[in-house]
Amino acid sequence: MDDVNSTEDKTIVVADELPEPPTSMSKRQLKRLQKRKKWLEQRSEKRLRERIKAREKRAYARANNLSLGPSRKFLKRSTMAASACTLTVTIDLSFDELMIDKDIAKLTKQILRCYTLNRRAAAPMQFSLTGFTGKSRASMEKHIGYEHWDVSFHAESYINVYPKDKIIYLTSESKNVIERLEHDCVYVIGGLVDHNAHKGMCHKLAVEAGVRHGRLPLDKFLQMEARKVLTIDHVFEILLKISEGDTWQEVFLKVLPERKNARPIVPIQSKEDELQDLKPDVNSAVPIDISNTVPVDVNNTVSIDVNNTVSIDVNNTVTIVKDACNEESDSRPECNADSKEIVNENSCVT
Repeated sequence: MDDVNSTEDKTIVVADELPEPPTSMSKRQLKRLQKRKKWLEQRSEKRLRERIKAREKRAYARANNLSLGPSRKFLKRSTMAASACTLTVTIDLSFDELMIDKDIAKLTKQILRCYTLNRRAAAPMQFSLTGFTGKSRASMEKHIGYEHWDVSFHAESYINVYPKDKIIYLTSESKNVIERLEHDCVYVIGGLVDHNAHKGMCHKLAVEAGVRHGRLPLDKFLQMEARKVLTIDHVFEILLKISEGDTWQEVFLKVLPERKNARPIVPIQSKEDELQDLKPDVNSAVPIDISNTVPVDVNNTVSIDVNNTVSIDVNNTVTIVKDACNEESDSRPECNADSKEIVNENSCVT
């Protein structure tokens, strides 16, 4: 096994030394070379500015009691060797020929993101890079000191590094849905950034290699209108949080970006359950004690809003009012029964 961490490998290219430009070079190649030379000249100054900015940020955080994340002591203790997590995740970097330089730069950034997530985890996963040669390695060498990271670098393919029966290649085209993670297995993430130009490539390579393959249970827990192809760092973060004990649905909603428009799937209630919910529960009904009922005082009834009352038959009303006035004729003045003086008759009733 070719381990890049070993001291026997002396083929590392020195970034500060650029080859002499060939005589026949296009304008684009010359411009790219000049840009690279300028970047190398300003790299030390840029690094110094970054350190000053980080120092000021830490001082501001201490003055305002803000958290800056894990301390350096914690990061030194939090290593893969000391971790209780035995789950192994490797990124297959055998797709250099299918990507342009811009996509390889994006791939490197996603790998840096994976390293940061694993470095700050309470129980880091066993993280490695396989097929670490060619353009991917050249792009990683721009980051000074990467060989000292807590990552296992392998120039050989994953199929030659890990046992074949323990390998599970993650691909969205697979029909095998992963329900739970097996901590004694090796999960392979395809290091391909192609904007879906080579659809199904990882699944094809897994089938040709004769290794197991599977996909994350996105359909079981989420409704997504966008395509279900995730970036490398998103897949890595999902595996990391699942290894820490979180549920699939919680992790998906937390990790996936808003552009995916992911919504949780609500369990559909059957018609029988709906009808059962609508039926009254006789056993839980509260009995009414008739003996404790409160009598209603007719004299203290609430007055009726005339504007909200229902239309009344005037002929029947006149007759009722006339009878009431005749009964109280001894104590009250005689009421006129003419329909034009209904207001006066009503005053007799009150």
